Amino acid sequence: MKAIRRFTVRTVLPEAIAPLSTLATNLRWSWHEPTRRLFADIAPETWARTADPVELLATLTRGQLQSIAADTALVSRIQELGAGLQEYLARPRWYQTLGAEAPACIAYFSPEFGIDAVLPQYSGGLGILAGDHLKSASDLGVPLIGVGLLYQAGYFKQSLSRDAWQEETYPVIDPDGLPLSLLREEDGTPVEVRLPLPAGRQLLAHVWKADVGRVPLLLLDSNVPGNDDAARTITDRLYGGGGDHRLQQELLLGMGGVKALRAFQRLTGGLAPEVFHMNEGHAGFLGVERIRELIDSGLSWDEALVSIRASTVFTTHTPVPAGIDRFEIAQIEHFFQAGLAPSVPVTNILALGAETYPGGNPSTFNMAVMGLRLAQRANGVAKLHGVVSREMFAGLWPGFDHEEVPITSVTNGVHVPTWVDPRIVELARTKFGAAPDWSEVFEVDDAEVWALRRELRSSLIADVRRRLRASWTKRGAADAELAWTDDVLDPDVLTIGFARRVPTYKRLTLMLRDPARLKRLLLDPVRPIQIVVAGKSHPADEQGKRMIQDLVRFTDDPEVRHRIVFLPNYDIAMARTLFPGCDVWLNNPLRPLEACGTSGMKAALNGGLNLSVRDGWWDELYDGRNGWAIPTADNRATPDERDDIEAAALYELIEKSVAPMFYGSEQSTGDSTDAVPHQWVAAIKHTLATLGPAVSAERMVMDYVNRLYTPAAVSGRHVAEEDHAAARAAARWDQKVRGAWPSVHVEHVDAEGVTDAPQIGDVLTINAYVSLGGLSTDDVDVEVGYGRVSESDHIHDRAFAELTPAEDLGNGRARFTGTLVVDRSGPFGYTVRALPSIDRMANKAELGLIATPA
Repeated sequence: MKAIRRFTVRTVLPEAIAPLSTLATNLRWSWHEPTRRLFADIAPETWARTADPVELLATLTRGQLQSIAADTALVSRIQELGAGLQEYLARPRWYQTLGAEAPACIAYFSPEFGIDAVLPQYSGGLGILAGDHLKSASDLGVPLIGVGLLYQAGYFKQSLSRDAWQEETYPVIDPDGLPLSLLREEDGTPVEVRLPLPAGRQLLAHVWKADVGRVPLLLLDSNVPGNDDAARTITDRLYGGGGDHRLQQELLLGMGGVKALRAFQRLTGGLAPEVFHMNEGHAGFLGVERIRELIDSGLSWDEALVSIRASTVFTTHTPVPAGIDRFEIAQIEHFFQAGLAPSVPVTNILALGAETYPGGNPSTFNMAVMGLRLAQRANGVAKLHGVVSREMFAGLWPGFDHEEVPITSVTNGVHVPTWVDPRIVELARTKFGAAPDWSEVFEVDDAEVWALRRELRSSLIADVRRRLRASWTKRGAADAELAWTDDVLDPDVLTIGFARRVPTYKRLTLMLRDPARLKRLLLDPVRPIQIVVAGKSHPADEQGKRMIQDLVRFTDDPEVRHRIVFLPNYDIAMARTLFPGCDVWLNNPLRPLEACGTSGMKAALNGGLNLSVRDGWWDELYDGRNGWAIPTADNRATPDERDDIEAAALYELIEKSVAPMFYGSEQSTGDSTDAVPHQWVAAIKHTLATLGPAVSAERMVMDYVNRLYTPAAVSGRHVAEEDHAAARAAARWDQKVRGAWPSVHVEHVDAEGVTDAPQIGDVLTINAYVSLGGLSTDDVDVEVGYGRVSESDHIHDRAFAELTPAEDLGNGRARFTGTLVVDRSGPFGYTVRALPSIDRMANKAELGLIATPA
């Protein structure tokens, strides 16, 4: 019998255990182990099945609730944890020790958020990073508000067919059954965000709020009454559609997200965000909505753009142009002509995303380009990714060397309480106290560390066997065929993990390059290895699905299936067992296509060693003692040659370095199965002591606060003062400088003090004769750049010295002068350039204007 209507009945709790409601609905439980243990103790079987406090409470009968309320010890725990949560939410933390310059509120926009498996609003690293950002902001007391979309089916659930092909299902979620509350007006009606669409249609959205510790997360939902069928499905799936569907998602996220923030501020009396952070270009339209607000309040386009840029931060996560969302210019024009921002000139909006640089497509609207043009401060997510990003977007700043492109980097981190196994936390508390100092890990007995690693490995193996049997059952196997799954993997065998999304550049199947050699490693009689693999391919990525199929077919081989497994439906719940249980974390992307790759960080937090190509975070944090670097083939190699070379290097490292160190000299003889490999344990201790602070998301969020959020807040306040007087002045100055710049020229340069035999320490006086094109000397900075020169006369290891106005030469010309010191031997050179005065700018390249000698 099928129900004609479905709704969720909320549990009414006895007063003595009323704090259970807040403990269940505030997602702090997802990283607070005492709260998780409480729910596990209340209903162990339900918790083991769901790990979801909201669902758990919904399953309790009235009699069970009364029984809990009569249990004095349990009531005491509930009351204590409830009081602890309230104290966590109210007590000043790190952020509250900062000065008045720190922003009062920050809005963080992202298309996905990975908080916990019960809220399936994430697909991979971008979403997990966003979730960890919110959690760490909460722990630090950062006044942040998250903004995203509520997808009716999340990403997708992955299973395998009998022939190993990825299959997707989209179970619809019930928001009322999730740790969410609907944002309502004072009269109880739902808050409604409204965007006009072409052909007289409209897009309505309700706003759901999740409490992520101290951080509210606002999620917009288009599946609401009042929308037509097409509009209701705009938030159906994460990354599920293309074309107009994806564009409407991003319009709702950006423009609708700002409207949702304003409603939340109005209803709660909270502070307006002083800084807006775009986590990738998907949220770029938030800048258009903020410009609309300012134009409607009386500012011009140029004034509004200056104002919102000052307080906007943009983070790029992709190292390849193909990873950026692009739309046809005509699409953008079609939607904005419908009245999305009626006071904003559509031509100006189109110019924000235009690919006006060499190699760009003039008919394409680029979301990352828009993000960069709307943000005064931008960053990549690892040092190497910053280098790649500056090269990739250099066309937006013509005339500047790549290293001067105004994109910095903040290396990603991971939320430690979420990803460290509770048994490691318990060991640390036992040995080091309540606030562990991981540098003391070297004092822990090697045998104790090794025993804990085996326990974690055993837990992983138990989880793998359960998941593998379930996967094979879904593939159509009968129970009688599955007895072999009870013996898959061995708790005393070196365990390698590989789990991530499956685009081609991550090279899931590199390990299969030489199947015979991989088999030999798996089945080695003395030093065997075992591998656990997981990952999802985007539903439209046929090549990624084929890679999964190739790998699964290899794992299905009865000869090796006890040593290598593929687990479908990789998610946060699986990851929490996978990361602690693996001895080695494998990552072999095509360098430099991995922006950061935080999965290896999570393994490191649990004492896992990394075996990775030097890409993303591993490029900057590999030190030779915390794992192994897979050599990268010369870029002149063909793709096949590169895969052959790097696969061979991977096999060689495992066979000659990783496995011997894991098994140790004592075990390699076969005389003992429990001897401690002291060199391996030393590497574990070194990893825990040195990598932990570096890969922490708290470090990451502090970097954002100190290096990006606070400067953005200061800039934003300055341009907004006195009815945006500074923004108005800056817009006028920008217009004047841009109009005059084509006539600015460095006409001539001469130097005094250059001898026939220059020596280190010589002082040169540089004179530059500059045509100012109608500008004053106050509008222009002139500087000399000098350093080592290459055979092509390119200056490397540059330093700069300012040249000051020395003489008005008439007719809009001036002489600038200054000195430089010859500070190195070998080929040495200098040049002069003129730039717009940079006093108010975040970066000297900000306007993209430069004049150099002809």
